[in-house]
Amino acid sequence: MAEVRSPTVRRRELGALLRSFRLNRGLTVDQVAGLLMCSPSKVSRMETGHRGVTARDIRDLCDIYGVDDQAERDRLTTLAREGKQQAWWKSHDLDSFETYVGLEAEAASIKYYNSTIVPGLMQTAAYARAMYEAGFPRQTDERIAELIDVRLTRQQVLVDKTPLSFDGLLDEAVLHRTVGGPRVMGAQLDRIIELARLPNVTVQIIPFSIGAHPAMESTFNILEFTGEMMTSVVYIEGLGGFVYLDRPQDIARYSQVFDHLRTIALTPRESSELMLRIRTRY
Repeated sequence: MAEVRSPTVRRRELGALLRSFRLNRGLTVDQVAGLLMCSPSKVSRMETGHRGVTARDIRDLCDIYGVDDQAERDRLTTLAREGKQQAWWKSHDLDSFETYVGLEAEAASIKYYNSTIVPGLMQTAAYARAMYEAGFPRQTDERIAELIDVRLTRQQVLVDKTPLSFDGLLDEAVLHRTVGGPRVMGAQLDRIIELARLPNVTVQIIPFSIGAHPAMESTFNILEFTGEMMTSVVYIEGLGGFVYLDRPQDIARYSQVFDHLRTIALTPRESSELMLRIRTRY
């Protein structure tokens, strides 16, 4: 069976193209909605990739925007079709997190910072289980098992034929919080150390000795893509839900913070040595 390209990324690519065509014509969302005889929210959701686009929508929008080149029309139609395909994660009822999985599946690189937990792409099954069992409200055992399978499947992006580049920054607290007990944490540190040896993976630890730093109260990922129309996305997760930022000023701000954290963190070699020392305590 042919590999399904990420529908999430296809919808965002298509939306970016449609928005660029609209702006080039000097039209507002309301004006396009009037011409399409639909609500402005439909146009906005198409441009942000939050809804699929039909072949008729493509035809009508191309007419409105004066897109006469058949190759360009075919490109838009293909993106619309691929945006409606069923990827493997669609059957797991991931709610809002489905968007992140779709972006992660086709990202070229991820810059990851966390002050409290091991990155999902590096978690062992036992560590992930302990995290889900501590969640609120408590999931059923069957649902936890399904979510663990999803997490382990996601980790394939680190070892694919064309793996993504993963640059992880972790606060030292991540290594000391005994999630699941000493045995689970020992195996988890072994896993991080193992993955850090991959040529596409870098792990750096921000030691306690650094003291205060600008991201102590935050956690974020910066996902970067190679597609012509795909801008980087900053992903923030917490009890309040999932937030996706793609404005240039937001991407620049988080990128600057990440680069600063990288300069104050231990080197990859020093980080591995620290993890090995902490590993012996477990």
